[in-house]
Amino acid sequence: MDLFDSAHAAPSEDAPLAFRMRPRQLDDYVGQQALVGPDKPLRRMAESGVVRSMILWGPPGVGKTTLAELLARASQAQLEHLSAVMAGVKEIRAVVERAQQMSSTVILFLDEIHRLNKSQQDALLPHVESGLLTLIGATTENPSFEVNSALLSRARVYVLKSLTQDELITVMRQALNDAERGLGKRDIHVEDEVLSALAHASAGDARRALGLLETACDFATQEAGREVLHKDALADVIGHQASAFDKQGDAYYDLLSAIHKSIRSSRPNAALLYMARFMQGGGDPLDVVRRLTAIASEDVGNADPRALPLVIAAWDAYLRLGDYEGQRAIAHAAIHLAVAPKSNRIDRAWSDAKRYVREQPQVEVPTYLRNAPTKLMEQLGHGEGYRYAHNEPDGYPAGSVHDCWPEELPKATFFKPSPFGQEKRFGEIMAWRESRDQEADEAP
Repeated sequence: MDLFDSAHAAPSEDAPLAFRMRPRQLDDYVGQQALVGPDKPLRRMAESGVVRSMILWGPPGVGKTTLAELLARASQAQLEHLSAVMAGVKEIRAVVERAQQMSSTVILFLDEIHRLNKSQQDALLPHVESGLLTLIGATTENPSFEVNSALLSRARVYVLKSLTQDELITVMRQALNDAERGLGKRDIHVEDEVLSALAHASAGDARRALGLLETACDFATQEAGREVLHKDALADVIGHQASAFDKQGDAYYDLLSAIHKSIRSSRPNAALLYMARFMQGGGDPLDVVRRLTAIASEDVGNADPRALPLVIAAWDAYLRLGDYEGQRAIAHAAIHLAVAPKSNRIDRAWSDAKRYVREQPQVEVPTYLRNAPTKLMEQLGHGEGYRYAHNEPDGYPAGSVHDCWPEELPKATFFKPSPFGQEKRFGEIMAWRESRDQEADEAP
């Protein structure tokens, strides 16, 4: 499917303003000057007409789709557009089949590439490797976590940043002045203060800025034969969005910190307050659930072993249900973590273990714990003396002779269970096993 047939045609007046104002050439593109400015990498690609596979990583509304379209147009390539949310292996193969029938370069723009599963990525990889497809992936998530290394190695990652307030104002002024695609025919006078407020509420997202502007202009009043948009009209327009914040700003991370510390302090109501403020301000709910996952091990731990699988289930529920209902699942997990007994003994134990290994780099596995897949290894004594726990009384090989610790290293205790929740029971079990060890060591 060639998107440029519709791109060159005048968009419908009923189309959203953000769609109508999508730039037609790179010179009209606002923002990302580190990538599209003079002598910058994407500018060079457009000027040379040679586009390489890439992944565009950045927040919503910063121009990832637009860049793909502009680069395809500059290179006179056929552009195929797929969304990883909707497309499966079948759709990818259909694109490949069409590309095989074409003489021109084919660029595949793959939106939300971080949502591709392994089979989808495997289906795509050989055709990117062969050069049949030039891949432009778009993602709001760190591609090093979400895209497999084979595909990632064949695409350069370019980081796009949220638009500045001045850049958002520029985008809105373009729309106000453009008589063909924008609002220029209406000759609307908009106060500078109004544009600043709209830019602030948009939190670096050009699509949101144009959407808010379009809505706000519906509240413009007739004055002296022209339309005027006053700041007073914004209250009903931006409302909850007025509290949006920049993801790169301090407020974003302060709220995540407040959520974490409220849960650690066992204050579910405060945690919900900051979560609501975070999400209604434009924060990504997945950033919250990632933080909850860390909390489950760092601050709850084995005091409530159910905490971690519950958070992972909430994460999965959010992805399956969508944003509106999925947020409840995240709140569900947050309340559980806040109310649950607390223990940081996992975090302390793991830190102590890593520090011990740094101080004792010569950690050798005892011979009786080593695997013996060959005759030579058997002759060397690998596995000799190993006691299979399930064959031991009470399922425990008692005695310090079978403590699995390297003989040459001093003994250390990393995990010390707290007296709270399930860890209290863990402590009782560990104490009982220590008594069994002592009995076995003292036995004749």
